[in-house]
Amino acid sequence: MDKNEHGPLAAIPVQALSLNLTRSAIKMLHSPSWRIDKTNAVHDLVICLTGRAVYEIGGEQVVMEPGSAMLIEANTRFIGRTVSSDLYTGVAQHFTLDVFGRMDLISQMEIRRAVRLPRWEMLAPLVRHYRETVPLSSITLPQHHMFMVFLTQFIEAAFLGWREQQEASVDNPDALSLAVMVAASRIAADPLNDGIVETVLASIPYNLDYFRRTFRRQVGLTPTKYQEFKRMERAMGLLAGGRSVKQTAAFVGYSDSYYFSRMFKHYIGVSPAGYKAAERRHRDGQFPRGQEDGLVVYPLIARNREKQG
Repeated sequence: MDKNEHGPLAAIPVQALSLNLTRSAIKMLHSPSWRIDKTNAVHDLVICLTGRAVYEIGGEQVVMEPGSAMLIEANTRFIGRTVSSDLYTGVAQHFTLDVFGRMDLISQMEIRRAVRLPRWEMLAPLVRHYRETVPLSSITLPQHHMFMVFLTQFIEAAFLGWREQQEASVDNPDALSLAVMVAASRIAADPLNDGIVETVLASIPYNLDYFRRTFRRQVGLTPTKYQEFKRMERAMGLLAGGRSVKQTAAFVGYSDSYYFSRMFKHYIGVSPAGYKAAERRHRDGQFPRGQEDGLVVYPLIARNREKQG
């Protein structure tokens, strides 16, 4: 199972995604006698706040209870009923999620039908607020943004992996770009695995030399260099969390801490010790002049593009 500490959407540029809420959210308020047998033309994310219900979807039984979230894919028949004396309440939001405005991203994923949302104690008040502020007709900007939070949390918890990419013409830029995003996501999910790049490239339905060139052009790094960069990002989190340089080097796969330090500075632009010191200053509210926003600069991406362009 692909696991990414930043989620499976981390390698997909924001501008490539298009989320569309096709109608106002449904404010679920169902009595013990409630029944439904329906098919929707778009995806539907259902989140339960109170009560319990059982759904039959494609021969699978799903039990919904407080904190549960369920995705019903477009054009999928579902049969549901309440199974508790309490009111079955929550929200159901119809949506589409496309890449480049044309390709359905959900259909590219292997995901669990239903999960308990992580950090439910934090999300529950937001879901209640979302339900209470549902507009009568048009979709508001806050509603759109809040739903993206719910959808991202669901995908992170339910994501099992990317479906095998079907062979497509190299003249189809959307399919090729999606293949690059999927490959980058899989590498980012497991950067400490020495064989991850080889495994990912083995599943690519394109000429590998052509794909590597396309990957480098779109991501800014070759697949191997991208894995190294993601290792350094993992190292940044460890260093910021208090690990020593030697401990961090060993954790991300470098037996030689001196070589790790050179690689870290090459990718991040500062030594591990310098990064730890900068993090301490940032926590204390001390930012270098011109960096009051606390943003970390990654010089490698631009430098690599200049060298490889």
